[in-house]
Amino acid sequence: MRSNCMWVIASLAAFCAGSCLAEGGSGPDLTSLSLEQLGNVHVTSVSRYDERLTDAPASVYVISGEEIRRANVHSLPEALRLAPNLQVAQINAYQYAITARGFNSSTANKLLVLIDGRTIYTPLYSGVFWDAQDVLLQDIDRIEVVSGPGGTLWGANAVNGVINIVTKKASESSGTFVSATDGQVQQEVALRHGGSTGASGGAYRAYVKFDDWNHSTTADGNAALDGWHRAQAGFRADWHPANVEMTVQGDIYGDQIDQTQAMLQRNSGANLLVRWECLLPSDSIVQLQTYYDHTSRNYPGLFSEKLDILDVAAQVIEASNTSGQTVWGGGYRTADDRVGSSAFLAVLPAHMQLQWGNVFAQRVWTLTPDFQITTGARFEYNSYTHIEFLPSLRLTWKPTQDELLWTGLSRAVRAPSRIDTDFYFPGHPPYQLAGGPGFRSEIADTLDVGWRTQAGNDLSYSLTAFHSLYQHLESIEPSGNSTYVVGNQNSGRTNGLEAWATYEATVNWTVSAGLLLQTETFSGPYLSASSLGNDPHSQLSLKSHWTIGNGKSLDMFLRHVGQLPSPATPAYTTLDLSARWRLSQDVELTISGRNLLGSPHEEFTQATAGSSIVLQRAIDVTLKASF
Repeated sequence: MRSNCMWVIASLAAFCAGSCLAEGGSGPDLTSLSLEQLGNVHVTSVSRYDERLTDAPASVYVISGEEIRRANVHSLPEALRLAPNLQVAQINAYQYAITARGFNSSTANKLLVLIDGRTIYTPLYSGVFWDAQDVLLQDIDRIEVVSGPGGTLWGANAVNGVINIVTKKASESSGTFVSATDGQVQQEVALRHGGSTGASGGAYRAYVKFDDWNHSTTADGNAALDGWHRAQAGFRADWHPANVEMTVQGDIYGDQIDQTQAMLQRNSGANLLVRWECLLPSDSIVQLQTYYDHTSRNYPGLFSEKLDILDVAAQVIEASNTSGQTVWGGGYRTADDRVGSSAFLAVLPAHMQLQWGNVFAQRVWTLTPDFQITTGARFEYNSYTHIEFLPSLRLTWKPTQDELLWTGLSRAVRAPSRIDTDFYFPGHPPYQLAGGPGFRSEIADTLDVGWRTQAGNDLSYSLTAFHSLYQHLESIEPSGNSTYVVGNQNSGRTNGLEAWATYEATVNWTVSAGLLLQTETFSGPYLSASSLGNDPHSQLSLKSHWTIGNGKSLDMFLRHVGQLPSPATPAYTTLDLSARWRLSQDVELTISGRNLLGSPHEEFTQATAGSSIVLQRAIDVTLKASF
């Protein structure tokens, strides 16, 4: 059935492309922004209200929707590679290790990720199942990547960073869009239609997409039997009556992943989000949001999980004045978690009702026109450690309109998850690993110093140095009678530098570079790579965008990632190229090449894996049409 649907949508894409070529139209202009325009990009993830990127006192990089489309990536992890302050490593066909400022693994757990305000980390292990997260990439407005702690405003698990994926308003995706991709790694077809509701400035869009990802290849040249197949559909509707903005959006998906066992992994889920925002006569803004999220995962021979989450949040952005700006709010979140165990592992108790609650406030104090102090605090409740206190302090100096020097001191926590407290191995007594009944929150105290500037109309850059102290890091500890438990007897510190710059060499050619340097030192009686992550000391990137003219452009993305220490993974350098031709105002053809340098390479090796996975050269072709 899925194959038939894919052929139907692919046929529609070909038909629409032919219609557009014949009739023309008024499709969107997807030319890149100038540096001056980029300087006026606004973000919301740093302060929880809209502000210019150049005014945001944090290490924040914005991946624009146009940059994503130029790179012709086909998944959220591939899009996140474009941020120089993230570490993104592909493990196999469907698994990625993604983090900021270290602690990377297949279960990385110190990064908070949101899609349109919906938190997507799982309470099973405080990380993200990346195979379960998808959007129609054409509808992404921007991805805000904040490296560094965000606990005061975003809560537990925003320890080393916050990723906020923001999609376009429904009014910005009117008409019909179709896309078809065929390549050596992945095949995809997508269809989206949007329009006006005709009432209160309302608009809507709905989409459906199908993806097939081929098996990855092992180092000995065999198929890894990890190919996967996914279908997803969703919608968004916006209304704008006087002084009010309302949004309703949702998604439903299902996928299946091949494996060496006879049975397939099967995952499915659905979510529904409602958001209401009102501008008061005082110019203050009140925002209310609630969402429901259901996921179901089944790993035959390992575990299964059914998870239902309900989240309610509210915040008030008080009108700014000469003395400063205040934002405050709170929220409640509950999760009904049911985990099925196996002979290999168990999560006990199998059923838990988890709860979180929070109140927060942050105040920006304007002392002089160019100097501000920001103070904030959050009290957060969770079912395991109860009350956590998350304060922050920032100082900012803005000598000119396009320069910002800032420093910040923040405390963040990674609250316990079910894997920390309720994990048992094997799945029946006698246990070798018997949970973590005394596990407490991991704590990070971080000092950041940053400088961001736009030097004229052709150069912009950002530099951030950071120092983090970690306490109560996870450890596997002996508990007598050949049994171990999960505890918190490790500690550590990280130091690093994040830097990136963009240079507009000519009107038609822009280059950008990124550098990430990092050192990590850990101590404790029970150190292990599995609990502390596996990170390179250096990461470099170089991107080039060249608008050739006559609807043609060429994008290059060169990356170098240093070696990983344990399990050892060699350093690698790789190159991606993407060439676009605008066949008409509404039709676009893109040919992309991935991993074009050198021999096949590993990006991340798991200690428990068999033969390692290597990434090889791949070519794909994408046809897009809008009308």
